[in-house]
Amino acid sequence: MPEIRKFAVLTAALAAVALIAGCGGDAKAGGDDAAGKLSLDAALPITVPDGAKIVVGDPATEVALKLSGQIDKVSKFVQFANLSGGPQTTEAFRAHALDLGSVAEIPPIHATWTGLHVKIVASKFRQDPLGHPIYKLGIAPGVSVKTLGDLRGKKIAYSPGQAQGALVLKVLKKAGLTKEDVKLIELPSTGDVYSQSLASKQVDVAPIGGVQIKRYLAKYGKDGAATIDHGLRDDAGHLYGPVESLEDPAKAAAIRAYVAAWAVAQEWIDKHPEEWIKGYYVDNQGLTEADGQWLVDNAGHPDIPADWSDAIERQQQTIELLAKETDNKVIQAKDLYDLRFQTVAADAIKAGAR
Repeated sequence: MPEIRKFAVLTAALAAVALIAGCGGDAKAGGDDAAGKLSLDAALPITVPDGAKIVVGDPATEVALKLSGQIDKVSKFVQFANLSGGPQTTEAFRAHALDLGSVAEIPPIHATWTGLHVKIVASKFRQDPLGHPIYKLGIAPGVSVKTLGDLRGKKIAYSPGQAQGALVLKVLKKAGLTKEDVKLIELPSTGDVYSQSLASKQVDVAPIGGVQIKRYLAKYGKDGAATIDHGLRDDAGHLYGPVESLEDPAKAAAIRAYVAAWAVAQEWIDKHPEEWIKGYYVDNQGLTEADGQWLVDNAGHPDIPADWSDAIERQQQTIELLAKETDNKVIQAKDLYDLRFQTVAADAIKAGAR
């Protein structure tokens, strides 16, 4: 997408989110109220007070809550915004127009490096993550890449600040290569940009995910297009938000309640694949039933842990690699997580199972 169009789309999206936030009666997503700020080491409020409102960018969970009949659990205090992905979410945080967003591993790190104070409040991974990766390395028609070592000298699509960009750096490290051993081509990792760039041979290799993997092979496999596994974990998904929202007692209570509902919704998705395929992938996203089935099979089953220790350790490794490769300061992964929320999601799933 051309840069001017990208800017226009983002500006329009932020304007829409700001309007939603304004309708909720808050001029600022994380403003103080009469009770004053909630300390980040204070116990989370349990009861969502009347009038509390949070704006949430988590379109897939919104659909899951509707399909599962659970939307009424959050509709009183949640207003959904049709925003997803790191760049849009971070900009909405800066505009004080969003309280919570759903992203992959990198946006909370990148946001912190750009001076935005954020916290992760929920994390989801995949069982058997190496067997159910989010991304594969797409190989352009006519390009010979059978192993990671074959990446030397190749043109690789790269998106700084996003999960795909971090994956490229991790892959190079695993292959014993440096950025100087390849040619990184900066491209936005939106829609089918990477697939089209591979097909047109603008790049030799690109991390492609979701249904793009299936479609890329179906459309260009006859021309010699291929994919290979990268053999790394790429399954992290987070809910995160600006600290200013967590310092608002009413919003903090609403965020806690949303995290619980989010967890139950993820469990519902896993247990009701047919309803999810039709209600989300087909009716909401406009995909075919076959595409939806492929996505469900590829995702495997979710893992929502009650202990974030391993996740924080993996996040720290990612931070240190990215800091080295991007000349950013090493930050502490544990500081990105609001540990008060550590068991909220898992506890909600347990409660729902009883």
